[in-house]
Amino acid sequence: MKQSYKTLRLILGDQLNIQHSWFSKKDPSILYVIMEVASETDYVWHHIQKACAFFAAMENFAETLNKDGFSVLHIRLDDEHNQQSFSDNILQLIKKFNIKEFQYQLPDEYRLDQELKNFCSILEIKWSVIDTEHFYTTRNELSEFFANKKGLLMETFYRAMRVKHHILTHDNDPEGNKWNFDAENRKKLPATHKPINPLLFDNDVRPHHNRLINANVKTIGNINPQYLQWPINRDQSLILLKFFCENCLPLFGTFQDAMHTNEWSIYHSRLSFSLNTKMISPAEVVNAAIQHWEGNKKSIQINQVEGFVRQILGWREYMRGVYWMEMPEFEQLNFFDHREKLPDWYWTGKTEMNCLKHSIEQSLNFAYAHHIQRLMITGNFALLAGINPDEVDFWYLGIYIDAIQWVEITNTRGMSQYADGGIIGSKPYTASANYIHKMSNYCDNCKYDRKDKIGDNSCPFNSLYWNFHDRHREKLQHNQRLSMVYRTWDKMPADTKANTLLRAKYVLENLNKL
Repeated sequence: MKQSYKTLRLILGDQLNIQHSWFSKKDPSILYVIMEVASETDYVWHHIQKACAFFAAMENFAETLNKDGFSVLHIRLDDEHNQQSFSDNILQLIKKFNIKEFQYQLPDEYRLDQELKNFCSILEIKWSVIDTEHFYTTRNELSEFFANKKGLLMETFYRAMRVKHHILTHDNDPEGNKWNFDAENRKKLPATHKPINPLLFDNDVRPHHNRLINANVKTIGNINPQYLQWPINRDQSLILLKFFCENCLPLFGTFQDAMHTNEWSIYHSRLSFSLNTKMISPAEVVNAAIQHWEGNKKSIQINQVEGFVRQILGWREYMRGVYWMEMPEFEQLNFFDHREKLPDWYWTGKTEMNCLKHSIEQSLNFAYAHHIQRLMITGNFALLAGINPDEVDFWYLGIYIDAIQWVEITNTRGMSQYADGGIIGSKPYTASANYIHKMSNYCDNCKYDRKDKIGDNSCPFNSLYWNFHDRHREKLQHNQRLSMVYRTWDKMPADTKANTLLRAKYVLENLNKL
């Protein structure tokens, strides 16, 4: 590597986009740098698979650029001169290579955005920033879209994006004469269901794992470092996309909310890590799914592909827009003033509540749970139990392979915990055991009785559900979507209500023993 470059370009660990305009042509005066630093490994307890996957994907990306003729410096966690922060390493490189200009892509996390802005404000050389060229929307597009509208209804935004980008539309009308087929996408897996074996990779990440262990990085979860199943480069990501289209898309929508003890991924794509690291783009994922559906309309109904498109073009872009619209205040919101600590078994899965045991153990083993497991099992319980949203954020941000704050905090503090008071959700996403039984087999063979809400063996979700709505009645009773909940509660016999609240009190006092 030569000793002088004109320009230094920083590539963050979630900016592995080989299709970016930065790489449209080679320039020997440009040095690219990608780095593993303690400031990123230590701000949360990451799942060990997540940390290894990021390190491996970053290394693959650096190697790809090198093979393509770009000058790339990959700073590893244990490198002797690693200063363990972006700013300090960049300053060191500017001096070492006589850099005249520093460039970076817009970070997707607020904290890194602020760090790099502050860093550039003290630089004595030229600097510039460019878009990541990944998302359908700009950072501010959602806030501009809703500027003169009441509320932030995702469905309104989603439909506008469909029209703007000509996705599943004809002359601005929706394919299939409906914008949303969600009502058809809430089926439980039948007892006779034959599982699909998910496509897993066998990436050897022992060197990355060893760096983390030797640096005493605090992690959670389980791993076999010889066989990391997640894609760690673009080629593997495209293989996984093809597998999803051919094997999972045909029934994705129908069973996208289903949960089962014997199936950890069901028909889900598991492309979120590839997307959030930008190894593949949302446009190519959406286009691949639509193209496969168009070639197989006799066997794939439109609700399958529309449900998938809505998750990416709708929710993913919407959540990012809300993030940039509401940060940094968003991460301090606590609408219900919840203060309880997260039960210890969130870190181990050692609980006798079958739904939580399975969802958490799955998360620890695979660094993955699908959106309903996150929202209606682990998130639902945390909300009903009054857990401090700071603790919920910390857990979610660490445990999942795809967790980066822009997508994590909007889904947890916002949608899951309703700590934002309704910016994202029109009501709290709460449910009793009845919903869990409706969408899964978790209640089968569980210690707790899903039909009981007051007995010693009653499902904790039941008493906590009613206790939550009773406790927060002043804040929630005027929400039209909860009117039936309060009418049902008010019609219950006084002794039933009292015993339900008494059972909830016991549950809340014994969270770690459930």
